[in-house]
Amino acid sequence: MKILITGGSGVLGQYLNCYLSKHNEILTVFHSKEGDCLHFNAAKGDITDINRMHDIFAMFRPELVIHAAAISSPVIPKGISSAQIYNTNVTGTANIAELCNHSHIKMIYISTDLVYAGYRGSYLKEDGKLIPASLYAETKLMGETKTIETAEKYLVLRTALLYGFGLNNAENFFNYMYKNLSSGRPVRLFRDQYRSPLSLHDAGKMMEKLIASGAGNTVINFGGAERLSRVELGEILCDAAGFDKNLIEQITMDDVPEVPKVEDVSLDISKLKSLGIEPAGTAESMKEILEKMKEFCPAP
Repeated sequence: MKILITGGSGVLGQYLNCYLSKHNEILTVFHSKEGDCLHFNAAKGDITDINRMHDIFAMFRPELVIHAAAISSPVIPKGISSAQIYNTNVTGTANIAELCNHSHIKMIYISTDLVYAGYRGSYLKEDGKLIPASLYAETKLMGETKTIETAEKYLVLRTALLYGFGLNNAENFFNYMYKNLSSGRPVRLFRDQYRSPLSLHDAGKMMEKLIASGAGNTVINFGGAERLSRVELGEILCDAAGFDKNLIEQITMDDVPEVPKVEDVSLDISKLKSLGIEPAGTAESMKEILEKMKEFCPAP
């Protein structure tokens, strides 16, 4: 299949490049940073530039689009305005949805678990209450609406906290956690926020299966097998890598007031499992991450 990936240089996008290029023809689109994109068929483009994206679609003629491009920090990054976040996450998504609709192709939209109300309890289903607590989550929910209203064929994936090494300087919390623990330095991790963490390797493999399943015109929780706090995830890393658990400083969300407070957005993934797709256990996934940590994704 010919698959176009937006956000190809992002943390998730680079893993999608690696996994989906094995059995498909991909075109991975990046904006400013290249990541691993130049190891594949790649194009530079800004999703907010409808004319540029139209040219990319016309040149590649994709059969499927995975829209992973976004400004994805729950805290507004320095130097980035609210208008820029809206323009990228909402207007850019509307552009992609319009192009997919025009070409009659399916759009897989990468949303977030943070669209859910974080106080409603554990293992949230897709029909759970939606109350985004950050501008990022609010604009991702608006992107869901644009996708569903505009695209003839779509799939919305509410993606859980992703963990694993960011490739090519695509930093994430896991890089910070591993670097500190491996150097004998403490890490500060929330003990009172619960998610369904999903390994980036599992995300890549599960995406392959999800595409093959043919699922469409629905919303699916795309998460890991267990409900965990970041402290518990850190402890699993310590067990797998032989690090000292005493280096984990347990903090609460009240200790970091600038981070939007989201207590529990752990996901019920029954719908995902009904398609025959099931993530590995966290300990098993952590072992895979460590085994592949020195492996650079090769060009096909």
